[in-house]
Amino acid sequence: MDRFQSMTAFLAVVDTGGFASAARRLKVSPSVVTRAVSDLEERLGVRLLTRTTRFVRVTEAGTAYADSCRRILAELEEADEHAASAHAAPRGRLTLTAPVNFGRMHVLPVVHDYLGRFPEVDVNCWFVDRVVSLVDEGVDVAVRIGDLPDSSLQAIRVGSVRQVLCASPAYLASHGVPQRPEELAQHTTITASGLTSTPEWRFLEGDKALAVRLQPRLMSMTNEAAADCALAGQGITRLPLYQIAKPVQDGTLRLVLEPFERPPLPIHVVHREGRHAAHRVRAFIDMAVDALRVAALRW
Repeated sequence: MDRFQSMTAFLAVVDTGGFASAARRLKVSPSVVTRAVSDLEERLGVRLLTRTTRFVRVTEAGTAYADSCRRILAELEEADEHAASAHAAPRGRLTLTAPVNFGRMHVLPVVHDYLGRFPEVDVNCWFVDRVVSLVDEGVDVAVRIGDLPDSSLQAIRVGSVRQVLCASPAYLASHGVPQRPEELAQHTTITASGLTSTPEWRFLEGDKALAVRLQPRLMSMTNEAAADCALAGQGITRLPLYQIAKPVQDGTLRLVLEPFERPPLPIHVVHREGRHAAHRVRAFIDMAVDALRVAALRW
């Protein structure tokens, strides 16, 4: 048995907790698995597993070696897939994540095109409003809105999005257009998060930061509901521009206090596989980057 097969057998024992169960997973006899692990231990000159008649336990050296085996075998599989991908259609499963609203509005259309183009790939979409760990949770690609922390992940900037205040023309005709952030105290406000009873909106005047404490008339946990209320003339709300681009373009919502906006938030497509990404991952990244850069021109 070659070294890679021995590593695979060893990892199967670690993952299943026994030689017999590892043999069942690999569809070989228990003696084959036992010999593979013994060969590894003899070659390395160290005990990787402690065996008794009742249990198999991984030693400290075995735990470290198992981590190395996983990395090596994963890189080998990636290398095989990358080499084969030059002449084969993408296949397998792609897992991606994005914020809920942005994912539904702008990432899902890319997924539809991707599935139509690559029928041998299945896609798992995690549209959630939290930061998903690509490494810990096994996600291939993420679309992130906001500044990125330093990390080993690869990031491609596709645009940015403004956080804007808006209201319907009917509301502004009835209540007036605020000229400064402080004037919001005389207006009806709608917040798109109900996490705090006294939210605040932050602004910039030149280099000076401004914060306005709000007493919102209506609080919603979703951007969609806040946008609907603003369209109905209920008050002023703050939303990412991609969420309301069409109503702003057709005039059913108007932007206010634009000179006081904070800098736009960057949008990135993030992945963890570098330039040797699997074909299915690289194909989706290429499609997403192109589509999102075009979409961002409207924001």
